[in-house]
Amino acid sequence: MKLLHPKLIDLSLGRVERLLAKLGNPHKSLPPVIHIAGTNGKGSVTAYLKAMLTAAGKRVHVYTSPHLVRFHERIELASAPGLTQPIAEADLVDVLSRTQAVNSGDDITQFEITTAAAFLAFAEHPADIVLLEVGLGGRLDATNVIAKPTLTVITPISLDHAEKLGGTIESIATEKAGILKRGVECIVSQQEDSVHEVIAREATRVGANLFVWGQNFDAYEQRGRLIVQKSDHLLDLPLPALIGRHQIINAGTAVAAALELKDVVLDEASIERGLVNARWPARMQRIDSGPLPSLLKPGSELWLDGGHNPAAGLVIAQSLADLEERAPKPLYLVVGMLGLKDAPGFLGPFRGLARHVVGVPIPGAHEAPFSPDALADAARSVSLSAEAAPSVEAALKRIEAIDAGPKRILITGSLYLAGHVLALQEGVEPQAN
Repeated sequence: MKLLHPKLIDLSLGRVERLLAKLGNPHKSLPPVIHIAGTNGKGSVTAYLKAMLTAAGKRVHVYTSPHLVRFHERIELASAPGLTQPIAEADLVDVLSRTQAVNSGDDITQFEITTAAAFLAFAEHPADIVLLEVGLGGRLDATNVIAKPTLTVITPISLDHAEKLGGTIESIATEKAGILKRGVECIVSQQEDSVHEVIAREATRVGANLFVWGQNFDAYEQRGRLIVQKSDHLLDLPLPALIGRHQIINAGTAVAAALELKDVVLDEASIERGLVNARWPARMQRIDSGPLPSLLKPGSELWLDGGHNPAAGLVIAQSLADLEERAPKPLYLVVGMLGLKDAPGFLGPFRGLARHVVGVPIPGAHEAPFSPDALADAARSVSLSAEAAPSVEAALKRIEAIDAGPKRILITGSLYLAGHVLALQEGVEPQAN
């Protein structure tokens, strides 16, 4: 799709509000909306909520970004009770064409026009609820035109996109807290103390109600089960399908949100099924078959995660340390990252865990990525052995040459790299973000 505004990311509400007005304000005719912001985990929380709601037979629309392989992934429509699917090609072309026609060549970013088109599709297809994931930040994100969501959620906040949101975690938290609305409850996931202070201050200013991790609810693993506790309610649930200790936090946040929903009531059985059935590609996803695993000798494992900031590096490293404790295998990393990311900060948690890092390019990245050599240098700067390779396939072959035995390999550092990997697996060209 053609980029219509000179900046790929230009945070503002004016352009999208103008466009939505020309479309007849479809965002004012949506089913109840759950608006989800945060740095890490907002996609996983969205996936859990989608799985819980569809398990209950609800009709659910979902808006997420970026896509991994196909643009259609961004807009999912309820096609029947309990069934949500990526928008069909004909429907996507229709809403994008109508939205572009109404825009009449005015300045607009790709994300803004996609958001407006999504609202148009959501307004024209019946559903019980909309899961709306913030693209970037919150306060000035195009999704923040929803004046009265049924619920808001803020997942863990950490340093990322500092060039757009500010160089401190407090400034980033201020932007994320911009989704708070008067009289609307916000589920606040586990946060640093300074982030809690920012969110609490903003909630007081706008008159929002907070439901806070560690104060109003808690979640933890106990004897192989997920325990979610409120003052008047305790749920003993199966562990979530998605792997990693951080998924206890994400799943617990999603369960708390599900329990606080007023417009749609979820029973415990639907919450349980949602936890075990949730799927979210490129989040500690094991790749067992296909072109890339075929490059490895039997006994090796190939994993994929799109994490790309220091907080994500920490939780991914924890997940791999847990795997190492249960089933020891030497760990190798294949890493590609966009150039504005904190590569040493992301890679640092793998020191003492990963034997070797191979930096790779990200084909078709919408922002300039680190060169493979620069990534290798970043890895060495945090005392990791490293080298560069011209492609993911070359990196896997190089690791096989280094170590012919069974091993664990993680491809990580970028959702755009993850999309490239999944497209290689499917034998297709990924659609540009």
